[in-house]
Amino acid sequence: MKYLVCPQCGVDRFYVLNTANERVVVKVSREYEIIPLHDNIDLGDCDLSCLYCLGCSWSGSKMRLVKYLS
Repeated sequence: MKYLVCPQCGVDRFYVLNTANERVVVKVSREYEIIPLHDNIDLGDCDLSCLYCLGCSWSGSKMRLVKYLS
């Protein structure tokens, strides 16, 4: 499966915050589906409106991600 990447650095791993302010590592598919890195994680209590890049300081909506860094 191919994933969207950060528009700033090109990394394909992000984190979201749950209600306890804990980081949950995710990837985003080309269809904009947010997928937890570990299968046993439930994203039900996570704020999916803002993604934080694990490679740089970028944060924002999944809609701002790109297919590849040009």
